[in-house]
Amino acid sequence: MSVKGRGGVGGGEMWSRNVVVSRNLALLLCFSSFFAGILFTNRMWTEPERTNLEPEACDQKLKVGNHISNDSVGQISNTQNDISKFNSKISSIEMKLAAAKAEQQSLTSADTASGNLKRKYFMVIGINTAFSSRKRRDSVRATWMPQGEEKKKLEEKGIVIRFVIGHSSTAGGILDKAIEAEEMMHGDFLRLEHVEGYLELSSKTKTYFSTVVALWDADFYIKVDDDVHVNLATLGKILAGHKKKPRVYVGCMKSGPVLSKKGVKYYEPEYWKFGEAGNKYFRHATGQLYAISKDLATYISVNQHILHKYVNEDVSLGSWFIGLDVEHVDDKRLCCGTPPDCEWKAHLGSTCAVSFDWKCSGICRSVERMMEVHKTCGEDVSALDHASF
Repeated sequence: MSVKGRGGVGGGEMWSRNVVVSRNLALLLCFSSFFAGILFTNRMWTEPERTNLEPEACDQKLKVGNHISNDSVGQISNTQNDISKFNSKISSIEMKLAAAKAEQQSLTSADTASGNLKRKYFMVIGINTAFSSRKRRDSVRATWMPQGEEKKKLEEKGIVIRFVIGHSSTAGGILDKAIEAEEMMHGDFLRLEHVEGYLELSSKTKTYFSTVVALWDADFYIKVDDDVHVNLATLGKILAGHKKKPRVYVGCMKSGPVLSKKGVKYYEPEYWKFGEAGNKYFRHATGQLYAISKDLATYISVNQHILHKYVNEDVSLGSWFIGLDVEHVDDKRLCCGTPPDCEWKAHLGSTCAVSFDWKCSGICRSVERMMEVHKTCGEDVSALDHASF
């Protein structure tokens, strides 16, 4: 029993010592971990690198930015001034581009087939005609429009003449076949992609100029009616005087009344656009004959889909040039009367280029009288041979 009593006392003391040692060791380990953590953190932590942007540098950049902004404002102002200058040149550039396009298209025309790849013409004359006007065409062929070899010589001289007509409402019908037969006989037609009709003359005019400027590279393009007498040499001399001018519109200029009464000849359905009743049209060339330079024909070709059509084709043509920088040439030799008017003017040395009767808007009874006018007022037979354009 005694042995057990000693042993028990000694074991308790030993256990107390172990507890004290364990607590001291734990505290030591805690302090060691704490200091180790501090040491590790101090070594691993690095101060972020300082940027090179000092306050002075920031201020300098701000000043540069303000300077750039001021320069930008000045540049914008200068750019706006430049734009205003460029606007005045845009129309001219577009016309030149369109002219170049038309010239390129002309290389694939009938002239290309004949070998005239870069042929330049002086004037192209389109004689406006209708299906029912066969006798009128024959009267023109018998007088002022050269035929056969004379026609070829005329084209070598730079003058092209064609009767201009579209198609009937019945494609391939008897009217079209009659024109095809006449073309086989004379070879002097230009067929348009156009359906014929009196109220469609403005549309026909647009199609005509768009077509000829693509087919022939010429200085002037002319439209004339088939009941009018023309002296080709005199007409050529008149136009030659304007050859070097840009955007020229040549004709016998007039300004007739706007007719608002329905049913009268030349009634204007859009009369209200011209102001109060009794007002007149703007100045435009009379429809019997007018000529325009290549750049104006090109302008019509490029803008044909947005050009407004009035019921009277001469009014329509004049309206297309309003707002453009176009020179209107008013030459009264392009609207002489038939004998005795054109006769006494010829005796005075002022040969007329165009003759017709105002009351008929052409030569009255032109089929019967065209030869009479030609003999009385026609220029010398050799005039065209000696003319130079």
